[in-house]
Amino acid sequence: MAKKVLVISSSLRANSNSDALADAFAAGAAEAGHQVEKISLRGKKIAFCQGCMACMKLGHCVIDDDVNAIAEQMRTADVIAFATPIYYYEMSGQLKTLLDRANALYTSDYAFRDIYMLTTAAEDAPGVPDRAVSGLTGWIDCYEHARLAGTAFAGGVDAPGAVKEQRHPALEQTRELGRNA
Repeated sequence: MAKKVLVISSSLRANSNSDALADAFAAGAAEAGHQVEKISLRGKKIAFCQGCMACMKLGHCVIDDDVNAIAEQMRTADVIAFATPIYYYEMSGQLKTLLDRANALYTSDYAFRDIYMLTTAAEDAPGVPDRAVSGLTGWIDCYEHARLAGTAFAGGVDAPGAVKEQRHPALEQTRELGRNA
């Protein structure tokens, strides 16, 4: 059965390595026959959460920027894949801000069940993505029907496009995650 798959790339850099992972996941999901949409946070206006909690009553954030449209796409997706570069052993600030601002989803009738985390970093040590994955898991834990369905990590990729130039094995691993989403 075809699923609605949303891939969110949070890198703001052109030709980014995490965006390449996002594309690989999207390609794999499309190959499996799923309906795929990809959103890049580059160029999006995303303000910080004000903590007013009005979203819990309104069903959307009171701040008028790009987040409400993105959150609605998140709400209706069966599968969400988040792609992020690792900065100081954590997800990008723009992804964390998006997750904070998607707070209205908490009380909604959200469709997403499977969540994926795709990460890249200059450092290649095995534990590099752990804190970013833990941060996303903290968000997922607030949604009783959702789960972390898989992760991929491409380490040792610093320069833009390095993940493709190196033919990093994470590209195929990520494509396979998309196929199995």
